[in-house]
Amino acid sequence: MKPIVEYQDYRQYMSDYYEERKRCSIFSWREFSRLAGFTSPNYMQLVCEGKSGLSKKGVEGVADAMGLVGTDRDYFRAMERFADAKSDEKKRQAFLEMQKIAKETHLRVVDSEAFQYFESWVNPVVRELAPIMPGAKPLELAHNCYPEVTAAAVRQSLDFMLRTDFLKKVGEDAYVQTDKLVTGSSEAIPLALRSMNRQMSQLAAEAVDNVPPEKRHVTGVTLGMSESTYMWLVQKLEDLRQQVVAMAAKEKDYEKVYRLNLQLFPLTKGKEA
Repeated sequence: MKPIVEYQDYRQYMSDYYEERKRCSIFSWREFSRLAGFTSPNYMQLVCEGKSGLSKKGVEGVADAMGLVGTDRDYFRAMERFADAKSDEKKRQAFLEMQKIAKETHLRVVDSEAFQYFESWVNPVVRELAPIMPGAKPLELAHNCYPEVTAAAVRQSLDFMLRTDFLKKVGEDAYVQTDKLVTGSSEAIPLALRSMNRQMSQLAAEAVDNVPPEKRHVTGVTLGMSESTYMWLVQKLEDLRQQVVAMAAKEKDYEKVYRLNLQLFPLTKGKEA
């Protein structure tokens, strides 16, 4: 089996453990459930299939059944909290704990770089801004952000992006973007993106009051629509987003960094409520 810190889904880890035990010896869901302290003979199978969950006591029982101790046990606990958390903040805290444990064991959590990148709006802004301000110190970059941030925040962002190869240093305080794509596929990435979207939506709201109208474009429309029209509009917005990304990829001499938010959300519950 892979090291536990290469997993993010505790159910997948349990399933792989079961398959490994079954491949090497006579092992059944009944035995797995019994070792974990459950009376139901197929309870572990239901958990692995996502049809049931684990209580705190259940987590400890399963960890005992799989012989997890030390940091492996701590990581398993954090994985369960990450998967079953009811709020984004609790899910975030669990994932950060997973990252911490993985770092201490000199291994990496899948998609952790993309997660950290999307955690703060400062990272994508600095990634676009630093290349067009060669020679600028972190304080100067910070003053050029809108709203302004601290020099320490910019320095931290630069250090992170150099370390993870999102930016490359080509001279004294001079940077270029690498071809590395900021993407991810795990459950952690939508969590970080929700955080990013909340931050960017707040910045958009502040721009209405703080940015002159001639330097921003904020419009909206309230309308009723059917589900089919909604899906049509979603596709149109996605097409537009891709066109903007393609256009921006061709930009060589840009002067400012902008954020384009595409937002479509309900203002009523609908007939099905």
